[in-house]
Amino acid sequence: MAVATPGKWSLGACQLGAGGSQQAVRSAEARPRFVEGSIVRIFMENFLTYDICEVRPGPNLNMIVGANGTGKSSIVCAICLGLAGKPSFIGRADKVGLFVKQGCLKGVVEIELSKTPDNIIITREIQVVNNTSTWFINRKPTTLKTVEEQIAALNIQVDNLCQFLPQDKVGEFAKLSKIELLEATEKSIGPPEMYQFHCELKNFREKERELENLCRDKTNSLEKMRQRIERYKQDVERYHERKRHLDLIEMLERKRPWVEYENVRQQHEEVKQSRDQAKEELKNLKEMQSPVTKKIQETEEYFKSLDMKIRDKAAEIKDVSQNCKQKQDALEMKDKQIEEIHQALRMKKDEEMDRQRKIHNTHKMIEDWKNELNTMAVCENLQPQTDAVNNELKKLQEERANIDSDISDLRAEKMNQERENKRIIDRLGQLSNIMNMKEENLKGRFRDTHSALMWLRKNKDKFKKKVCEPMMLEINMKDNRHAKYVENHISANDMRAFVFESQEDMEMFLVEMRDHQKLRVNAVCAPAESCAERLPSRPIEELRRYGFFSYLRELFDAPHPVMSYLCSQYHVHDVPVGTEKTRNMIERVIQETKLRQIYTAEEKYIVKVSAYTNLTLSTNTSLRAAQFLTSSVDTDERRQLENQQQVINNTLKSLDTCLTTLFERQKHLEHRDNELRQQKKELLERGNRRRQLESKIGVKYDSLRQLEQDAINLEKESQQANLKIKEINIQKARLVTELMHLIKNCVSLNILKADLVLQSTTVAAEKNRLESEYKAASVQLRAAEQQFRELDERKRVLTENCKELLKKARQVCKLSPDQHLPKEFQTAFQALPTTLEEIDAFLNEEKTRASCFTGLNASVVEEYNKQTREIQQLTEYLEEKKNELDSYKQNISQVKERWLNPLKTLIEQINGKFSNFFSSMQCVGEVDLHVENEEEYDKYGIRIRVKFHSSTELHELTPYHQSGGEKSVSTMLYLMALQELNRCPFRVVDEINQGMDPMNERRVFEMVVKTACKESTSQYFFITPKLLQNLTYNDKMTVLFVYNGPFMLEANKWNLKAFCRRRRRLGRMDEQ
Repeated sequence: MAVATPGKWSLGACQLGAGGSQQAVRSAEARPRFVEGSIVRIFMENFLTYDICEVRPGPNLNMIVGANGTGKSSIVCAICLGLAGKPSFIGRADKVGLFVKQGCLKGVVEIELSKTPDNIIITREIQVVNNTSTWFINRKPTTLKTVEEQIAALNIQVDNLCQFLPQDKVGEFAKLSKIELLEATEKSIGPPEMYQFHCELKNFREKERELENLCRDKTNSLEKMRQRIERYKQDVERYHERKRHLDLIEMLERKRPWVEYENVRQQHEEVKQSRDQAKEELKNLKEMQSPVTKKIQETEEYFKSLDMKIRDKAAEIKDVSQNCKQKQDALEMKDKQIEEIHQALRMKKDEEMDRQRKIHNTHKMIEDWKNELNTMAVCENLQPQTDAVNNELKKLQEERANIDSDISDLRAEKMNQERENKRIIDRLGQLSNIMNMKEENLKGRFRDTHSALMWLRKNKDKFKKKVCEPMMLEINMKDNRHAKYVENHISANDMRAFVFESQEDMEMFLVEMRDHQKLRVNAVCAPAESCAERLPSRPIEELRRYGFFSYLRELFDAPHPVMSYLCSQYHVHDVPVGTEKTRNMIERVIQETKLRQIYTAEEKYIVKVSAYTNLTLSTNTSLRAAQFLTSSVDTDERRQLENQQQVINNTLKSLDTCLTTLFERQKHLEHRDNELRQQKKELLERGNRRRQLESKIGVKYDSLRQLEQDAINLEKESQQANLKIKEINIQKARLVTELMHLIKNCVSLNILKADLVLQSTTVAAEKNRLESEYKAASVQLRAAEQQFRELDERKRVLTENCKELLKKARQVCKLSPDQHLPKEFQTAFQALPTTLEEIDAFLNEEKTRASCFTGLNASVVEEYNKQTREIQQLTEYLEEKKNELDSYKQNISQVKERWLNPLKTLIEQINGKFSNFFSSMQCVGEVDLHVENEEEYDKYGIRIRVKFHSSTELHELTPYHQSGGEKSVSTMLYLMALQELNRCPFRVVDEINQGMDPMNERRVFEMVVKTACKESTSQYFFITPKLLQNLTYNDKMTVLFVYNGPFMLEANKWNLKAFCRRRRRLGRMDEQ
């Protein structure tokens, strides 16, 4: 069979004849028949190492051979996961999504199983994103439960180590307990009902133990209860005597309310007859008054209809009146508009008269001011004095402005310095807190290292050269997000190590710490030749296209000795750090860059070249979260901040001195400024009066010109007003005509309303007459009604009394409302007195007799009856449980016979095969049924005992006694012993021969070939990375070669027949 993938992985297989000669693949017709449930085909897509791969195993022994890492175990994983197995069965990963090839979002596994009449194809699609699977049977969607049912029906058990033994579970087979091995063997090769019988036996035995304990406890309880009930008999007899008196008292008390009820019932019947007579008389009176009532109703209806018509007419009158009111309001509005026009004209006239008056007054005011100005003496010339004062003020203001500017600049400078000083203090506090946090972290995790640090800080003068504190304190990350890369790269021991420049200093330090102070500390010595400035093998710019952004060294700062040591020991200058992009193209990165260590966003990759195959192998691990370097302190920054703080303090002192000097000069200039301003004010007041007069005269001339321009044309305004009034009068005439028409309509409506009111008055008088006659007849009717109500009320009271007495009587007799008095009560009542007096006398007599019985309690009888019932119930329950126990014992006997005998036969067959296999290897092996107690079916187990050396005794196979190779041989031979007896369709064994020596490996291999290639045996998968030379093969074997390399042939180009022809041709050429 030829199989290949479009990727770098490929799988080839062929069937070999004896002696290793290669044969062509058999046709479908010649291929031996597959056992039902065996694997016909395995298809994988984007699964672990495969892009696409299809495997077609043979029906007997299938040898899967290939170097480590080529993908042999991937086929085992595909079988397990494709047949509804869980990832934990394989032991490789806990999530099914991790089995999808890296960089792909979906993987597919498809298994074709042999079945009559048509094969079953089970497909599992694995999604990486949400770690889920989609199932198909024969290409149709289905559920996991349906798949599991189909697989169970074919007796496939991928979780049974006797059937499916993956590479990572080989060691666990030897760890199986005897009990677990028995259960696995029953499931694997026993008849389907054998394991079921075993489970039933364990359940039956558990139930049997429970029933035996229960019967024993209940028997003891029953005997104690029978002894206790004998003590209650005498008290119960006295209690029954007292109860007979109490029963008679109870019967008398029951009859008494019935006698009371009968007396009241007779009174009720008498009152009822009188009430019925009064009711008949009342009925006759009402019939006589009925015609009058009807006539009053008719009159009332006619009166209401008239009233309705009157209201309708009133509504019409109201509407017409409302329209008249609207017309009147409109007329008034027109009159108001005319008045407003007249008012506007009058305002224009008044405004013109006011303008003329203002012009006259302005002319007079100008004349008066001119006269005053003419009479005023010529003012003295004050301009030189004013100019002198202004010049001095100007100079003074310029000087004050300069001083204010200097003060403002100095204050701003002082505020800036103070803000900077505060920032530096806050930053130094932050750095101190970070350093303290790092030291507390060191103290919490490595107390000895912290103690050594405290000693070092006090004794630094004892060392010749520089000594650096532990690296976790000295290393400061430039970005805390990158701390995880550094911590995953540097070992934890070096993270807490002190770094010395001198070997002599380091040795002296270690002697002091380890020998004298007994502290466990680490120390390293930086290389004599500095490595801190080493250049990387290539610039980071060449690697940016792969997603790398920096080397490790550029991510942090550290003292020179620390950096030199890390470059020398960990090559931090040459280890690049990448992103998620790097992870997505990791295969290309490994092939093209030849880097040995790589960091992606969340993983670390270590790349090695195999000395055996010269292939590049890579391993990746997830990055641990950072623990030590998430808080970093920049020592250079701290030193610079302290220097800046000293400079700022000196600057602040100098600024305070300058400000004091400027404030004193500013105060002096302010005093002189006030003096000059007072002088200027006095000079200005002397020259301002003449200018004020000249200014006022100019303003009044401007006002006069404006008034003359605002003249109004009164004649034109009067003509416009007359035109508006004429238009409004035309509208008024139209409104008056409409108003007259509405008034006429309103008068006619009022006449009709008055006629209706007269009719209504006549009807009202007739109605009042009829009501007077009705009232006179109603007096007699009310008297009759009063008599009827009194009798009815008395009847009601007696009825209520009867009901209450009847209810009381029923309650005393404990009867329901619809239940008649029982015959036993009627019979008992006949023997009792019939009057209340006789009943009361008899009742007192019986109560006196009952009071003679004292000290008795109903709880005695209740307890006696309760105990009696419990004894009866317990007797019946005990009998039932004994019958159930006998039934379980009978079931156990039957099931045990059907389970144990076939099991012993099966184990004898296994032992015979197992012993023969060991004998052929000159060793001894036995398999037997281990029983501690024949009745404890959950303790039955299979014991394997082996002896590999003639000088030793048989020893039980355990995880600890035998060597790894001996355990592998024992496991393999036990599985081979199961092979011929097995009812499972196939078995998988992965790399079990790795711990065997060559001799045992050859013997085991020959047994596997002989056993697995028999006609009746089931399918067998044997996975191994290597085979010994000159092994014995069989025609029924199928050998699957798994190989990979850079020059792989694509799957669709592989042709097995052509390969065999070429190989034979080359063989003939070699012979020539």
